[in-house]
Amino acid sequence: MPPKDAILFIGSSSFRLWKGMKQAFPEHQIINRAFGGSTLPEVIHYADDIIFPYQPDQIVIYCGDNDLASSDTVTPEIVFERYKELTGLIRSKLPNVNLVYVAIKPSPSRLKLMPKMKKANDLIAEYLKKDKNASFIDVYSPMLTKNGTPMGSLFKADSLHMNESGYAIWQKLINPKLLKNK
Repeated sequence: MPPKDAILFIGSSSFRLWKGMKQAFPEHQIINRAFGGSTLPEVIHYADDIIFPYQPDQIVIYCGDNDLASSDTVTPEIVFERYKELTGLIRSKLPNVNLVYVAIKPSPSRLKLMPKMKKANDLIAEYLKKDKNASFIDVYSPMLTKNGTPMGSLFKADSLHMNESGYAIWQKLINPKLLKNK
């Protein structure tokens, strides 16, 4: 069992496939419990398995991308409500845990979802401004070209999952938000 008081990464394949995650944050005890294809309701469903046993000091969340891709009926407002449900559940059992939300990334394969992604990100970012023990990391904007389209060079051939260049951007943005070791 990993040690308590670590930093727990949860969410979808963008975290699960980050092969160099532990090396990207060598000063931190990292636990990665992300799983491919996950949506916010699935993370909520599996919270007793992937969150609470670890008693983390901090939880870094990347989820919402697959929610929007799962159905045309899933709106940014639905993603936002699902996010609030997840954080409410987390806060009910871990009231002092620090939360970090990594914005939904703009993938070339999901161009048509970009307006929904931006809106969901904006709703969550605004909500987190009211929480002194939470933060929002904008990875969306730094992954766009000057024309406002996703930088294809940051993605693997599937145009959905990131390559090392994409993860380098995430590392630079996430690292300053991680809690220092005790």
